[in-house]
Amino acid sequence: MAYRKFKADQLFDGYHLHSNDKVLITGESGKIADIVPVTEAGDDVQAFSGILSPGLINCHCHLELSHLKNVIPPHTGLIEFLCSVVTKRDFEPAVIQEEIKKAEKEMYDNGVIAVGDIGNTPDTAEVKTNSKIRWQNFVEVLGFTDEQAEENIEHYKKVAQIFESQKSKVNPDSYRDQNRTSLVPHAPYSISPKTFKLINELTKDQVISIHNQEHPAEDELYKTGGGDYLKLFKIFGIDKSPFPVTGLSSIRSVLPHFNNGQTILLIHNTFMPEEDVVFAKEYAKANTLKLYWCLCINANLYIENKTPPIEMLMRNNCPIVLGTDSYSSNWQLSIAKEIRSIIRVTETMPRLKAVASLEQVLQWATINGAKALKWDDELGSFDKGKRPGVVLVNTDFSNSTRLL
Repeated sequence: MAYRKFKADQLFDGYHLHSNDKVLITGESGKIADIVPVTEAGDDVQAFSGILSPGLINCHCHLELSHLKNVIPPHTGLIEFLCSVVTKRDFEPAVIQEEIKKAEKEMYDNGVIAVGDIGNTPDTAEVKTNSKIRWQNFVEVLGFTDEQAEENIEHYKKVAQIFESQKSKVNPDSYRDQNRTSLVPHAPYSISPKTFKLINELTKDQVISIHNQEHPAEDELYKTGGGDYLKLFKIFGIDKSPFPVTGLSSIRSVLPHFNNGQTILLIHNTFMPEEDVVFAKEYAKANTLKLYWCLCINANLYIENKTPPIEMLMRNNCPIVLGTDSYSSNWQLSIAKEIRSIIRVTETMPRLKAVASLEQVLQWATINGAKALKWDDELGSFDKGKRPGVVLVNTDFSNSTRLL
């Protein structure tokens, strides 16, 4: 059996950072054989400058919005950004497909091995058929009213069926046969109670996601029925909030709709207060849910020029994963640059720097992401027998490159 041997300035195995005295050994197919001291590795060791890492996991992306690159300017604020996405996303199908292909290639070349990808449409299905990236398709439901809940669900089930039907068109060199598809709620400000109920029933033990507390207006909507989201509703012909006023924050109002063993990725969390984190963890524990907090820091900076409460999430032992969001809200689809932005934030915040080590942030980008998407049996770490991919990350996190 032929082997490949990799060595770099540092080796991150999914859990721990090692110095340059370790060598990673894989089979030609990428299956991990061992990590050994340099003195035991023998000849034909490939040496690189940077950090060797398992393939990177992008837990939140909107590949179908890749054609919106440079269309919406930075720092519009979330409400104006959402209005722009709704009103500016219609392009010629050929343009949409070309930009999706470019974005998929960018992530693959940068060493992304798996993606939790949001889609309201089947626009990305064709590209994913031949992709060597593994995809968790989150078919994102929009459903403002109970009256149209069943009709809306049927529409999105048809979208999901298109993704599922692609499984027969497997590229032998890809992970395509291991892709999954689930229906997910978009956000608390776009899903009616009955729609939540139907999604809960349809997603037993599945991985799902929901955008969470990206803006203070989300809580205001549930506490008072007012706020800036009314501007978004008007685009859909809705004059007032269609959701019940609970007097509670959005997460306290909607998380109780789920009790069916789901793994739930809470996305963004930019304005999530500590008391809601405590509530969410306690509710999840009592109702057999698993929660992961997904940070897309460059999207937060692009839209609101804000950063998520990383130190608070860490202090509360929240499992953290990373995402890029879409080209409508990011300058690139690079997990390495998400890491770089988090490191820069830690350098300016002494309390955060004290708790967030480079080793931990790399875990968020690898093994944590693999666990969140339930692919840690093969991805996320250099454990023997896995095929997690091998990536070289620049030490300044300006770039990453797939090696295997």
